[in-house]
Amino acid sequence: MRPFDKPALSVEQQLELLKQRGLRVANDDRAVRFLEVVTLFRLSPYMRPFQESDPEHTFKPGSTLGAVVEIYRFDGSLRRITMDAIERVEVAIRAAISNHMCPKYGPDWIADASVFSSSYSHSDLLRPLRDQLNKERNKLGREIDRIKKSRQAADVQQKRIENRMRDNYFRFYGSTYTRPEFPPAWAVLEELSLGTVSTLFNAIGKSADKKAIASRFSLPFEVLASWLHTLTFIRNCCAHHSRLWNRELSIRPSLPKEWVVPNAPGDQAQPKQRLYIVLTMLAHLTDLISPDSHWKLRLAEIIDQQEPGYLRLMGFPNDWKRQPQWWPGVRGQD
Repeated sequence: MRPFDKPALSVEQQLELLKQRGLRVANDDRAVRFLEVVTLFRLSPYMRPFQESDPEHTFKPGSTLGAVVEIYRFDGSLRRITMDAIERVEVAIRAAISNHMCPKYGPDWIADASVFSSSYSHSDLLRPLRDQLNKERNKLGREIDRIKKSRQAADVQQKRIENRMRDNYFRFYGSTYTRPEFPPAWAVLEELSLGTVSTLFNAIGKSADKKAIASRFSLPFEVLASWLHTLTFIRNCCAHHSRLWNRELSIRPSLPKEWVVPNAPGDQAQPKQRLYIVLTMLAHLTDLISPDSHWKLRLAEIIDQQEPGYLRLMGFPNDWKRQPQWWPGVRGQD
């Protein structure tokens, strides 16, 4: 451990530092404009494959800023298409849980602790829901007071109040119904984050219920629970514009027993530890959720534009399109 002693550098100084370390820059003015909107700190992880393994972060001969920026922009495209698939999965898992649990246990099942395993902290689920109801109730009260103080006609005021009530369902429920305390489960599920939905699914008490939900995705429920955990991590990376390319998974998913994922040779990034396996999971899920989607083809267009070496850092095997989870191709339209 040592004190942090790095100085704050201007954009021009940042560029000069990169050039001193051996990075080739074709156009200084364009490079400065780029660093003005993308910090050197944000760009630095994309530089690692171009750098020697020395304390000075010296660049390998022939390394260019253009190549680094190309990977950075590829990563942005990768995040957007990954997020597209995760959004579909997020909506579908909520629907699958709701469609199975609500008819079986009633609209108030989320508020029933007996539905969940005894180890689940059910109060941690209900507390923020209760807080949200109170927040929306108080917010609506303030808005009604403000509307009633206006000089608008009574019928206009009433219309505005009704519009405010329907801004979101929690507000509408809290201003319309006295019991039960919480909105129906199908509405509550739409308010929960993917991380909370993941935890909730895993906490459902009966394995038969989890099996029924997971069957919608042609997966064992233990595998689906693992996938939701991993996808929550990846979704957070996308939402915070964090790097996906060359990222090693901190939460590695379980896989169906019948899946055969090839190991990479030598010290190459392993497919099961990198983004490749996440994209393979999403390919499986989007085929089931959106069978007419072009998602895999759109992903392939992005991937095919990249250097094979860059793809290997993401765990892509050379014959990835021939793997069973990717073959045959998808037909249809978005």
